[in-house]
Order: sequence, then C-alpha cells, then structure tokens
Amino acid sequence: MKIHLPNSAFLGNIESFISKADFADQSRLDISVNPKWVSVHPVVLAATAALALECHEKDVLISVDDVAPKSLPYLVRMGLYDFLRKDPPQDIQAHEESGRFIPLRRVASGNELTAFITDMIPLLHASPKNVDPIKYVVSELIRNVIEHSGSTVNAIICAQYFKKTKRISIGVADRGVGITESIRQSHTAIDDKAALNLALRPGITGTTARIGGTEYNAGAGLFFTRSIAKASQNFFLIYSGSAYYKQLTKRSIHSGQLKLFADPFLDPCTVKSDAPNWQGTLVGIDIAAEGSSIFSHLLDEIRSAYTSEIKRRNNKNYKKPRFK
Repeated sequence: MKIHLPNSAFLGNIESFISKADFADQSRLDISVNPKWVSVHPVVLAATAALALECHEKDVLISVDDVAPKSLPYLVRMGLYDFLRKDPPQDIQAHEESGRFIPLRRVASGNELTAFITDMIPLLHASPKNVDPIKYVVSELIRNVIEHSGSTVNAIICAQYFKKTKRISIGVADRGVGITESIRQSHTAIDDKAALNLALRPGITGTTARIGGTEYNAGAGLFFTRSIAKASQNFFLIYSGSAYYKQLTKRSIHSGQLKLFADPFLDPCTVKSDAPNWQGTLVGIDIAAEGSSIFSHLLDEIRSAYTSEIKRRNNKNYKKPRFK
C-alpha cells in the first residue's frame, strides 16, 4: 500500500491525495511526504493513522520518508508519528492545542466519544445555538463507527480550527465493513456509488429495510451531516470502497433560501466510482464555526426533507385507482 502526503490536500482538492493512494498490496505500507511543506485536511491524517494502526495490528511493515518539511511540527503535534510509531526526523517544540486543534485520537466507546466532544467545544468558537448541530454531527459519525462498522481500529478522528476563515475541519476514518456491505444488509445497492447515494438519503439505514429507520436509528445522521456542510457553504466528503462523494460549496445560499435535496446527487457534487479501494469509510467535513442566519432554517428544512422522502419512498409503489 502507498500513501503520499502532498503539499496541499483539503476537501476542495482532495484528489491530490486520493489519486496517488494505492491500497492493493497489503504486505507493506509506504508513506511518502512532500519534502517542502504539507498542509492537509484532518481526514487525510485520520486515514493515514487508521491505516497505520491496522498495519501494526497485522504486523505489516511501515516505511516513512525520512524528510523534514517545514510543516513537520504540525504533523508531529497532530499525533501522526505516534500512530506511525516512528520517531520524527527532528525534534520539535510542542504547541498548546486548546482552541486550535485536537490531535488524532482513537475512539472506541461512548465515554471516549463524550470526552472528545467535551474537548472539541472550545475549538468551535461558536455561540451555544450553533454548537449543538456540530456536536450532533460528530456524535453521529463516531457512533456509527462504534456500533455498525466492525472496525478493529475503531474510529480515528481529529479536528482543526482555522482562525482566518473561521471554520472547523473534522476528519473521521475507520477500517470496517464499509458503506456498501452495511447498506446491503437491508437494501439493494448494485455498487459502491449506489450505496453512497442510499446512505446519504434521509430515512435509509442498513439496520432495517423499513423506510424511516427504527426508534434507535432513524437513518438521518449522514443526511444531517451533509446538510450542515451545505448550510454553512462548505465541503463534505464521504469515501468508501471504490467510490467517493464530494458535496461542493454553493456561495449563493442566503437566509431563507436553503433547499435540501433527499437525493445527494442533485446537489452540486463530484462523484467517482473508480477510486483506489478504501476498506472502511472516510468522512471529512468543513463547518463555519460561527454559523450564520441560515442555521436558524436548517432544522426546519431537514425535518421537511426527511418527512417528504419517507412519504415518497413508502408510497412509491402505490397507484391511485382510475375509475371509468
């Protein structure tokens, strides 16, 4: 397997990371690093850490470029070398993380999830009314991994706050069964792309064929997550198997004009079905930390889109009688 950490790989240009990855040969893991500087989204770090952790569990050799880019302190402080179990090429001075970033962390239980969310709150720099939706997103993403993924490395997560753009970026990775196998437990999905489409729709969950989910799982977590990104005019990425979906930004959204689609492919997006096969699931999201007036409409729009999709799917085979 091969991973390259490029000079830049955020959600907008995540292809610079995905296109150079190779997960086929699982007998070893080779990690190369841009020699000048590296600035990447937390989902890239989470993916690398999750893969490294799995390699350690399987006693697979890991090699890392012995280079010291200007951004080495960032990679070390985010905990990447701890997960690689490698000494960094040079010593660095640690920086205080509170309010700026949360290093890579393995989350395996509800208590560890609660601890992560508690540590994340100062990172949000947001008013209380905007904190709850973001807390819900993180809780849903990690809870799904813990309860349904079967990932031996559990959930790997990290986050960073960008002061200049006032946004928080969050990355979650696992090495579990992936979206397609999970969805196919209760629904029909011909390939990874179709499975992603179903997983991102409201009311669809792999735990039951019942549209609308169960009292324990309503099938709204990923729909809510991509809606949060859309409302704050930021990117959202989900990558599983050989497919990934990237929801693009839409700068024309204004207060009262937010429109949510049940079908994720109706939003401006990039969808690929021939990506290097990632066993498990990667999720990356950017959120405007300060929120905006759009958030006040978000819950109503989510409720409306969710209800409409449930009714549509439950009645799709129903035909009104025709009287002559």
